[in-house]
Order: sequence, then C-alpha cells, then structure tokens
Amino acid sequence: MRAEHVLGAVSKACSGGVLSLVIAAALLTGCQVLSDAEKPQTPSQAAGFAPGTEEEFMLDVGRRIYFAEGVADLDDKGRETVLRQAMWLKTNPRWLAKIQGHADEPGGEAANKRLSERRAKAVYDVILAQGVDPKRIWIKGYGIERPETDCDPAECSRMNRRVVVNLREEYDDTAPQR
Repeated sequence: MRAEHVLGAVSKACSGGVLSLVIAAALLTGCQVLSDAEKPQTPSQAAGFAPGTEEEFMLDVGRRIYFAEGVADLDDKGRETVLRQAMWLKTNPRWLAKIQGHADEPGGEAANKRLSERRAKAVYDVILAQGVDPKRIWIKGYGIERPETDCDPAECSRMNRRVVVNLREEYDDTAPQR
C-alpha cells in the first residue's frame, strides 16, 4: 500500500490529527519502497527460484487439479490450471511429466482405479491438445493407494479427488516403453 493511502486510511479511522500522523509514521518506519521493476512478478521469483525450475512450476503454475466427487470432468478452474501446465511444458521442453490420478474412498477399489485413470487422462488430453509432445507425458491412476492423510477427514476426502502433475527428468517404471 502506498504511503499516502496508509496516511489517508489512518487519518480517516482516527480522530485527532497528531495521533494519525504518529500511527502512520510508525507503520511506515523501516519500510523500503520498491519500484515496479524491482518487485518480484511471480511467487517463484519472490522466493528466488529461476525460470524453468520445478519450483517455478509448483509455485506459479500449480501441479494439482481437484475434481468433484465421482467425476473425471475438469471444471473451469481445473482447466485453467491444465492450460497453464501445458504452456509451461511447451516453454520448458527438457521436462517430462507424469500425470497421476487419485480418488477418494466411496466406490470399490477397481472403480476408484478406473476413475483415477480417467481423471489423469482428462488432464493428459488437454495437455496434448495444446501441442505438448506426447512422448514427454504419461499417466498413472492410483485409485485410493496414495491418500492425503494429514488433514481433517472431510478435507482429506476432497483433496484425494485430484490429479497431480509431477515433473521428471527421466522416465520411471510406470512410463510406457519409449
């Protein structure tokens, strides 16, 4: 917030001009004003990570897409995330991507495995449609094998309905033979 905005807000909030100035001065003491050119433009830049890094992908693009219960269709927010992922992957061709689908408890083990694979495939299809080389990406459906556990049960259930796009430098044993 600019200094004049802080002063104005404090002045309006307090009666008595001297008190307003003292509070405003206290708020501004030690603050360094950066020019727009000096300010980090993204969370990864603010944290000091270079472009094209896994940290940039996680902080600026996002690697998780969440789904409604029992469905594999992307909502608008999920689609936006996947489009950002595709653009980032096109810009950074050295990375491979493993697309991991997950599910929560309701339904049987086999049904959840299929659902998690369909979720991963939905993300895969959007990434391919954006022109990312299919040789660089693969999917794996985990069903309920890898649940989130460090959360409230209702929140964990929501968080388990997800796809996670993990960057890789080489193919792992779940990748199709290349």
